[in-house]
Amino acid sequence: MIRTLVLYLIIAATLKSTSFAADYPDRTRIGEFHTPSTDLRMVMNRVTKNQIDPQSSGRDSKASGGGRLDQLTQSYNDKSEMERICIIGSGNWGSAIATKIGRNAAKLPFCHDTVNMWVFEEEVTLPESDKPVKLSEVINSRHENVKYLPGITLPSNIRAVPDLKEACQNATLLVFVLPHQFLPNLLPIIRANVHPTRCRGVSLIKGLDFDSKTKMPVLISKTIEEAMGHGFVCGVLMGANVANEVAVGKMCESTLAGNFGDDRINERIRQVFDEAPNFRVARIDDVAGAEACGALKNIVALGAGFVDALGLGGNTKAALLRVGLLEMSRFCQIFFEGVEQGTFLESCGMADLITTCYGGRNRKCAEEFAKVRLQDNAAEDFSIERCCELWAKIESEVLNGQKLQGTITLKEVHMLLKSRNLLAMFPLFCSIHDISFGGRGIISILDGISALSVGNRFTSKL
Repeated sequence: MIRTLVLYLIIAATLKSTSFAADYPDRTRIGEFHTPSTDLRMVMNRVTKNQIDPQSSGRDSKASGGGRLDQLTQSYNDKSEMERICIIGSGNWGSAIATKIGRNAAKLPFCHDTVNMWVFEEEVTLPESDKPVKLSEVINSRHENVKYLPGITLPSNIRAVPDLKEACQNATLLVFVLPHQFLPNLLPIIRANVHPTRCRGVSLIKGLDFDSKTKMPVLISKTIEEAMGHGFVCGVLMGANVANEVAVGKMCESTLAGNFGDDRINERIRQVFDEAPNFRVARIDDVAGAEACGALKNIVALGAGFVDALGLGGNTKAALLRVGLLEMSRFCQIFFEGVEQGTFLESCGMADLITTCYGGRNRKCAEEFAKVRLQDNAAEDFSIERCCELWAKIESEVLNGQKLQGTITLKEVHMLLKSRNLLAMFPLFCSIHDISFGGRGIISILDGISALSVGNRFTSKL
């Protein structure tokens, strides 16, 4: 009786969604409508996975022998294959986004239940034992990343896999969330093992690459696309997303930037991340603007840390954020094609800048850096070598194995601007660099907060 009812409702939902798409072809994209058929589909998918076959919970629907039910699900989404998701990275942010992806994969009818998460294997020591154990084993047995996201329960369908080949085998959707310095060694392995024709990617990496010959900035998403080949498309997910707040379910927004082929596929990928009402994802096309904002805001956050160490207050930080946003916009307009000004008002722009300058790791480490400098009463005699040593020490002591991306981006951006004789156009970026690596006094951050007006923005292309 239950099986008959479920099949009837799924068929009805399919007909309803077909009618809706025909009547409103321009309103089925980017989550503009949350239709009753969408809600029904999610409910029916949970029923089919957990009620019709109780033994199938936590396993792929094909493996559970769903038969005709699986065929109906695939027919509804006009796909012969389900999405197989692999998360590349398992740090603080990787584990936090896994809480969303795992729960969504379990309920979305076009996703396999199991989500592989590649773990760079390391040993951890648990409080109840002095014997080191493998992190991947702890994640799979306790459903908790005790090192990088302690106290948060991961969905049981998140499977930690230390073997990269196994983790991304036949994957159709890759979620990159790790320091970009590791990508060159990983991408050839990933390319050889993912689905050969259907695989796409979304990068959550906040940084920039730089061409070794021209020294020009290169989007990490483009680096991934070129390395993967075969027409691989990589978008980005950027936004005001402090990992711990996302993990515990505090409401926030994020921006998915990219075009993965058509509106239907775009919406599928958006739904993989979106978990209303607490994690709200909007999609835009501007990959360059979203990704560049995700990298450049870390530079401004270093300046925010300096302001906090000096105790200068909210007015000063607000001025810093305003000038920082202008310089971010200026940099994007100079070095990237097709950047839209509206992107800076999305979560990936202004909102991410604000939250990073109040609660991110770059701000936190910069405040510690400035406090040490102030305690030493050091001014112009703080050498580049001492600066680098201090940043490395703070990263090791404060971040518990995580990486500080802002200082890396800062050095590379400054080098680029200097080579193009553009330092004068970026007074805030220059002040932050000179404090961080040039030995200038912390108070000189105020020199970079100049009264730039919107009308004076430099937007010429090189």
